[in-house]
Amino acid sequence: MEMKRLLAFDLDGTLTQHKTPLSPEATALLDALGKRYELIMVGAGNCPRIYHQMNDYPIVIIGNYGMQESHIVDGEFRIVREDTSLPDKVFFLEKTDYLRKKYGYTEYKGDPVEFHASGMVTFGLLGTKADQADKLAFDPDRSKRRVLYPEVLEIFRDYAVYIGGSSSFDFAPKQYNKYDATMKYASEHGYTKDEVLFIGDDFDDGGGDSHIRLKGMDYIWIEDYTKTPEVLSFLL
Repeated sequence: MEMKRLLAFDLDGTLTQHKTPLSPEATALLDALGKRYELIMVGAGNCPRIYHQMNDYPIVIIGNYGMQESHIVDGEFRIVREDTSLPDKVFFLEKTDYLRKKYGYTEYKGDPVEFHASGMVTFGLLGTKADQADKLAFDPDRSKRRVLYPEVLEIFRDYAVYIGGSSSFDFAPKQYNKYDATMKYASEHGYTKDEVLFIGDDFDDGGGDSHIRLKGMDYIWIEDYTKTPEVLSFLL
């Protein structure tokens, strides 16, 4: 581990429960690690959401699988890069409606699909306004969504497809994934691949961190976010 200089973190499921604030224990861990390494967050969500979920923790954030980047500049949160690529909304609504009917997810709260300003798309099986507790209980081991995943992957083959969040699928332009996003930042800031370590919880096929494993970056697989400080204690 003496070679590692840059630690790249996922947030949900790695340092926190999904969409819940950063705990004092996780904050203390980042503070301690930050004395030895550069730290960045690499997430599926947008940078403002991640920043506020982390209680405005001062850290570089790469959001939307690499479509957005934020820094702390003179003590202020600032988005320094924001890529957009608008999707075909009619295509997404038609194909997700087909999937809902085929697999029995026709009851949902809110909208059936969320179209983000970046061009990312979220297909939430429980809808955009589903209760957080219902989403967390819906598919904790992702087994329900893995049933759909091969067909979702085939239908949306022109996109990067992720089994995202706790009850949804995320879609991004094909070139955006956490491996390439992390390596883009690393190369721009003078780090080699061997100097980077990724810490996440979702490395299975279709997972948000899967490209890290598939493309051969060193990583630590977190299975219980409440034990992350203990798992990473060897880095201190």
